[in-house]
Amino acid sequence: MGGAAAGEVASRIFVETASEVFSGERSPEEDTGALVQKAFSTANERILDQAKKNPGYQGMGCTAEAAVLVHRRFVIGHVGDSRTYLFRQGRLTQITKDHSLVQEQLDQGLITPAEARFHPHRHVIVRAVGVEEKLDVDLVRGELLPGDSILLCSDGLTDMVDDASIQDVLSRPLDAFQKVETLIGLAKAAGGHDNITVVVCALSESL
Repeated sequence: MGGAAAGEVASRIFVETASEVFSGERSPEEDTGALVQKAFSTANERILDQAKKNPGYQGMGCTAEAAVLVHRRFVIGHVGDSRTYLFRQGRLTQITKDHSLVQEQLDQGLITPAEARFHPHRHVIVRAVGVEEKLDVDLVRGELLPGDSILLCSDGLTDMVDDASIQDVLSRPLDAFQKVETLIGLAKAAGGHDNITVVVCALSESL
């Protein structure tokens, strides 16, 4: 979480925990969604534990996106205001909903999408990994089609680059690495006021 104590420590704990969960042996029958849930809940416990042991880590936490692609299907785990998008046949669709104060106001019809984009409190999140003992994780499931792309990104991208511009980049005849570099470049050119994390998973047309 930007500005919070030791946010980079919390992020590292989440990444290491997720890697551990998905690198271990598991039965073919084990549900992918349950594994995603386990990664989030275990990371949440470990972050809270580290914060208790180290006073300098008090208040640390992180937003998190986890995408698991298996047998032409995806499972997304989501907490916070980082986002996951599905890019399909030239169209970009946000498939996660921000856990933020501004999103709650949007849902209640108190502000418009245009107002939300530049709202002074748009960085106030209402859910994060490592903040409370009980963590609610959004799980999003769906089918993958040949040529689909999954985009995971932090608000360092979406605060600086609108969805139309992101869609334009993903539509270009570039490989996944070039698309990532282009998106990061656009965010930096627009001001780059926050950490910019971008991951593009591009599926083969012959999937």
